[in-house]
Amino acid sequence: MYKIVETKELAANIFSMVVEAKRVARGCQPGQFVIVRTDADAERIPLTICDYDREKGTVTIVFQIVGAATQMMAALRTGDAFHDFVGPLGCPSEFVNEDPETLKRKKMLFVAGGVGTAPVYPQVKWLHEHGIQADVIVGAKTRELLILEEEMKEVAGNLYVTTDDGSYGRSGMVTQTISDLVSGGNHYDVCVAIGPMIMMKFVCRLTKELNLPTIVSLNPIMVDGTGMCGACRVTVGGKVKFACVDGPEFDGHQVNFDEAMQRQQIYKTAEGRAFLRAKEGDTHHGGCGNCGGEK
Repeated sequence: MYKIVETKELAANIFSMVVEAKRVARGCQPGQFVIVRTDADAERIPLTICDYDREKGTVTIVFQIVGAATQMMAALRTGDAFHDFVGPLGCPSEFVNEDPETLKRKKMLFVAGGVGTAPVYPQVKWLHEHGIQADVIVGAKTRELLILEEEMKEVAGNLYVTTDDGSYGRSGMVTQTISDLVSGGNHYDVCVAIGPMIMMKFVCRLTKELNLPTIVSLNPIMVDGTGMCGACRVTVGGKVKFACVDGPEFDGHQVNFDEAMQRQQIYKTAEGRAFLRAKEGDTHHGGCGNCGGEK
């Protein structure tokens, strides 16, 4: 069992939890995720790691209520425990393996949308701890849905907050702020965008025009988290990949977002999953590729 040592409601239906998970905390890196279950019969939920403390042996997760399983998670309180807390899973962000001195010569821009702010935070924090400053754009629909602003201020070189309705910070989409920064003379070597699929799609469309290399995290399309369910099958550069075992981070300019989003809708029903299994054959699943998955 994995004890919850702190719970907090960050915004309406968005929660953070600090969980005792010493082995995960000891080995995790920015960009990776965990799979949690509230009890032995509960749904498996993949969540990107928001923060970790190796000395205390804790890991912070952030989630939004989107169904029955996350509603059950939101009901947990400090002192309760998760039945499963498995990780770290997935590949770390590529920059953690780069030479810090090389990274210091790069100008990095992070773009976070909604709950995507949670996985952006540990990446920017890691860079800050290594003496590397990065600019960050955080977007939300309204001021009430903005999360981790103060935490991000402490680690970002420059923080730009934008809301779709103009209720706080800059008004408009994150893409407008990207355009404003670049047209204002800012040069960036790489962009990291994490948020809803539609947001990442339009960020990548813009950064491709700007000739700005962009990394995205496809955590939003993961379900099982082990490559066995076929939910996060995606085409990247014309090749079949799985967000959970090959990612979750990919070259955003190579991701077929339209296909991925259309597939998400089909996957929601039993009939749709059966259709995808028949259509995709052995490439329907990740991992071994021939596991049978849901059969």
